[in-house]
Amino acid sequence: MYFHCCHSSLRERTQVEKLVQYVIEEAPEDAANGRTFKFPFIACEIFTCEVDIILKALVEDEELMNLLFSFLEPEHPHKTLLAGYFSKVVACLMFRKSAPLMNYIQAHPDIIKKLVDLVGITSIMEVLIRLIGADEHLYTSYADSTKWLEDIDVLEMIVDKFSSSDCPEVHANAAESLCAIARYAPPGLTAKISTPSFIARLFHHALEESRPRSVLVHALSVCICLLDPKRLTSGMYYIYNRQSSLGSAVTNPETVEGMLESLGNLLKLLDVSADENVLPTTYGKLQPPLGKHRLKIVEFISVLMTVGSEAAEKELIRLGVLRRILELFFEYPYNNFIHHDAELIVVSCLESKNVSLVEHILEDCNLVKRIIDAERDSALTTEKKNDMPTVPAEGRTPPRIGNVGHMTRIANKLLQLADSNSYIQAHLQDNSEWVEWHANVLVSRNELENVYQWACGRPTTLHDRGRDSEDDDYHQDKDYDVAALANNLSQAFRYGIYENDDNNEAHSSLERDNEDIYFDDESGEVVISSLGLGDDQQSGSLFANSNWFAFEEEDEVDELAADTGPSPSPSGNDDGGSNENDNNFSESKSSSTESDSLTESRTSETDKPPEGVESRDSVEPSDSITEPAGTSQPYK
Repeated sequence: MYFHCCHSSLRERTQVEKLVQYVIEEAPEDAANGRTFKFPFIACEIFTCEVDIILKALVEDEELMNLLFSFLEPEHPHKTLLAGYFSKVVACLMFRKSAPLMNYIQAHPDIIKKLVDLVGITSIMEVLIRLIGADEHLYTSYADSTKWLEDIDVLEMIVDKFSSSDCPEVHANAAESLCAIARYAPPGLTAKISTPSFIARLFHHALEESRPRSVLVHALSVCICLLDPKRLTSGMYYIYNRQSSLGSAVTNPETVEGMLESLGNLLKLLDVSADENVLPTTYGKLQPPLGKHRLKIVEFISVLMTVGSEAAEKELIRLGVLRRILELFFEYPYNNFIHHDAELIVVSCLESKNVSLVEHILEDCNLVKRIIDAERDSALTTEKKNDMPTVPAEGRTPPRIGNVGHMTRIANKLLQLADSNSYIQAHLQDNSEWVEWHANVLVSRNELENVYQWACGRPTTLHDRGRDSEDDDYHQDKDYDVAALANNLSQAFRYGIYENDDNNEAHSSLERDNEDIYFDDESGEVVISSLGLGDDQQSGSLFANSNWFAFEEEDEVDELAADTGPSPSPSGNDDGGSNENDNNFSESKSSSTESDSLTESRTSETDKPPEGVESRDSVEPSDSITEPAGTSQPYK
């Protein structure tokens, strides 16, 4: 009844209007914290609870919808917190009231333009991505309601943000929106974004000299997405990414050809000779640093190589792009980002079925000689400071170059491909320096770095069994009595074999007694394996039907008592208790001679040991020993 009254009250227009105002309107400067933070949060949560009558009251009232989307007006303050609340409310309407919401958006197409203008705000970008159909839920359920978006120049609106704004956040979110369209938008938009005219427009903004480098970086991210739709970006939107792409995984040849027209301009940017920037580092300095835009160009080339376009391969060979990337690989020996992409490019060339590409990387780029020369002079020496942008610090021992691991993998790839490629095999055999380096350096390095030959990281048994044996075969020969082992371990902790005199330790060991019921067969197998007990054929008899802690002979009890003396009482009270303990022990000794079993002591109600502490053998009622009140019988 209470909730029904709340629903009836909240669906009233005045209440819904108040909730919308809390979501979109910024609180006055002198307002309390409740108005600034609490009320907008609660209002947003009420909408996102997905109560149908509340959402229906909002989406069917055009004035309330106008009030909600007035948040997008240019003169309206766009606080990040409120933008997040606005995004959540619109997303909830999209999932629960998609048809009426899309009808409202279609009747007000200027909303798309306002969203694009605020694309630098991540929450607004998410609303834009969903509304234009780049969302799986919206697209699969209401594909017909997004066809009208194909007639709106939304792609041109987004790509123009690369030229109209200098903010890196705007460039990043605009690129992420285009990537989402390329992956998940309806076919009409995805086909339009892959046209050569759109690619040319994108590169026009990216290569404009007056524009910030962030434009080039994020424009290339869009090109990478078009070449490899399943390649994920690092943006916030893809935290809740879909499992598969709706677009085609096969790159359109026209898309590749449109990108090749700007390849020469990208190659010019890889030239670092005209850059006068200097970056101090811990090992020296970089003059100039490689820069994020050059790294993005190399990444773009590495993805372009995976497409398998013959036209792209010919253009890369003609322009000498691969040779320049290989030079950067050695000129920046501590930049692992370019090492990774350069290795991918080299491997793609070597694995290519295009013979001219293999010849180019081996002959024209002189791959093998560059690797051997770098290995021979593996320290960053000062003689290289005039030839390389990476300069070591003066007065220090030059460090070792940091791309040796990548060169080793490339060399091993050459050896692997030489088995199936006669040209690569002949090229390696004709190079005497390679043969010598392979025999003296590479073979020993591979043996040293072979982790499967390391004698560590994996437990072995006492008899050093072979590493090739399977774990199933090892356990197959074992016939341990796991129940007996569990019982013996329980007895060990029960009688304090591993205890010290600290009462806290004794208390914790007694608490473990209550946990013995969880020591099952599987746990016992784990304990046995970790102990590494031998491989003897009679290993099963080691635990079966064994009683480690039962003292069957009376002499053993006497010797143990004579050597160790009486144990302190569980209460820890030693005052005046020595004589009583001696008498108790004598009495227990005389009683033990009359019976073949161990006895159980009976204590007073005020000083009583925990239940479950009893001997392993049976105890007759007539053999128990009665103690005066206030004293405790030591454990025997």
